[in-house]
This record gives sequence, C-alpha cells and structure tokens, in this order.
Amino acid sequence: MSEKITLSGVPETMLQTVYARAKETKTRGAITDNKAVELIDRLDYDFSMADKDAAMHSGVIARTIVLDKLVKTYLAGHGGAVVVNIACGLDTRCYRMSGYSHWYNLDLPETIAVREKLLPESRKISQIAMSAMDDWGGEIKGTSTDVLVIIEGLTMYLSESDVKRIFDIIAARFDRATVLVETMNPMVVKSFKEKSIEGSNAKFTWGVKNGAELVKLLPGFRFKEEHSLTEGMAQFVPVYKLLDKLPAIRQRSCCNDLSVGVAAHGRRKHFLAWDIRVVFDSFKRVFFAAKEVTAVDKPHSEIGAV
Repeated sequence: MSEKITLSGVPETMLQTVYARAKETKTRGAITDNKAVELIDRLDYDFSMADKDAAMHSGVIARTIVLDKLVKTYLAGHGGAVVVNIACGLDTRCYRMSGYSHWYNLDLPETIAVREKLLPESRKISQIAMSAMDDWGGEIKGTSTDVLVIIEGLTMYLSESDVKRIFDIIAARFDRATVLVETMNPMVVKSFKEKSIEGSNAKFTWGVKNGAELVKLLPGFRFKEEHSLTEGMAQFVPVYKLLDKLPAIRQRSCCNDLSVGVAAHGRRKHFLAWDIRVVFDSFKRVFFAAKEVTAVDKPHSEIGAV
C-alpha cells in the first residue's frame, strides 16, 4: 500500500534526495541503496521534478559516495562509536554502515513523524524529533565514547548564527567528536538553482568560501585540511578525475578538519587544545558548464592537539 506524503519547504527536500539514491541504484549503479529503492516504491508522491533535475541528482550521488567512504573509514578506526545524523530526512546510511554502537537520526518533528512510519526505530537506531538548533545533546546517551556527527544537506538553508549554534551544542556536549559537515560556496548560494528544490519552496540562504573561512566563525575549532568532492563525481563522470587535480577546482570545494577542546570554568566555556576532537568536512558545491554539481570531503578521524 502506497504512503501519501505531504511536506513543504526544507523537509520536502528529503524526498528529492532519497529519490536520487533510489534512481541511481536502479539505473547507472554508482551507489547501491536498496533501502532507498524500497522506500520510493512505497511512496505516493510526484517525483517528476526530481526526475528532471540532473544537477541535484549528481550532487546527491557524489556526496553519498564521499560521505559513505568517510563514515566507513571513521567507524573502522573507532569501533563502537556513537553516530548522530543531523537533518537526517529519509537518509538510509545507518542501514549501509556497521561498527557503531548506536545511531541517532535527528530532524524536525514533522520529518521524524514521516520517518517513523517508513523507517521505525530499532535496537541500535533511534530518532530525535528536534531542530538542529535545539539543545539536542541531552538526548544522546553517554559522552565518554567517540562520537561521529554528520551534517549533510542542511547548512545552505540556515543562517550563520544557526550554524554556529549547532557547533556550540556539539562542543558543549561531547568529550570526543568528529563532525562531517556539508557547506556551499556563497556564489553558488546566490546564483545556483536546483529545479526540484525550488519546486519545494526551500531556498539556499547561507554559504562559506572554504574551511579556513568557516573556522573563523567557530572559536576553539582548528582547521586541519580540505579535500575535493570531485572524487565522488569521478566515480561516474570520468572527466572529474582530471578536474580533481586542478588547484582552482579543489580550492572551491573542500572538506576541513578541526580540532577542539572545551573546559568548563563556572558557567563559561573556554575552548582549549584538549581531548575533544572535531573534524569537520565541508562539501562545496561547484557548478560547471556541464551542469554537474560537486562537493568535497575527506576527513581524518585522528587529529593532533592544537
């Protein structure tokens, strides 16, 4: 029986991304996401706009390839880590990964209500119905283990203060954390339009040039390095293997690693070079003449002290 889905604005974008993963699985096969195929087959929704949006499709698949690789690498080196997936939508990565002790999917209440119907909680997977800017840290059990935080497809719809707020919550809650975060170049925010996203009435509102600029907004975070998401595009558009070697391209789409330390002093928080580690990978979407979208990423799970 088909599930009728009615959403608008940013929450509706989750339907476009899961459709892109399902379509890729059934056609070209650059990724395999059988759970996404299962979901799309159950949904009663008009995906005609997403079906025509090649730029959105390419961007989603590229970042899926890169993020999957990063998450697998992290979990391979941090067995039993806790994963927090912020703005999860109908993301199915938790079903493709192994090695974690618990996986938390966090999103707005209306989104989690849909997710609960289609992808209910299980023993190792929990849902948190809260805004990313709410104090959700208290919903995560324990802080002594390694924590991986994923922020995918969200920051470009927020404000600078919202982004800083999310990182404040992460720094205040966890002793050891690694963060993978997707960002968008300000030029792209102003000029680039994705057909299916525009159809949902969601708007791009914020971007940052690169990781070095982002870290300036986050006191206590240390920028480590950047990587290009063209490596994801190269899996299905061979020309990106060449583009990935061009400094101008890599510079415009990058992932960054940060190291953070937090010490409590009364009610104030001082950021120090202690044991809290936050790696943040920024994906930057770069618009090319071929109407492909790329992003970047490739963090290191272990970071030295500042």
